[in-house]
Amino acid sequence: MKHLSLCFACLLFMFSCKTTQSTSEALFNTQWELEYVTGPRIAFEALYPNKKPHITFNKDEGKVFGNNGCNGYSAGYTLEGLKMSFGEPGPTTLMFCEGGGEAVFLKTMKKIDAYSFDADGKLNLMMGNLSMMRFKKVTP
Repeated sequence: MKHLSLCFACLLFMFSCKTTQSTSEALFNTQWELEYVTGPRIAFEALYPNKKPHITFNKDEGKVFGNNGCNGYSAGYTLEGLKMSFGEPGPTTLMFCEGGGEAVFLKTMKKIDAYSFDADGKLNLMMGNLSMMRFKKVTP
């Protein structure tokens, strides 16, 4: 019985290690489209009337690229386990943005300190235990 318990514990340990590794790997080679942002008392569709924000993590460059709903977005990021933070965004094209979503996106990205995936595979960008932004996968 002790051997069976030991084998089970070893298997559990091996699978938990693999899960941690694949969790961070799931960020990459995927475009993530924003479907929820916390804070504003404006309907999501009103914040982003023309285009939903999206991001793509580049593992080799340590940068995230995408669109903040109006203008291009790029910034460095740091990743350590499930902890994540974003640097200052790089220069963008300066188009006028309807709805105010660009400012909400940029302000919220500065607050992020962690990430998680939910049961549906959606990416949650977190501040502490609070999900601030939720993204869905739009490319394999």
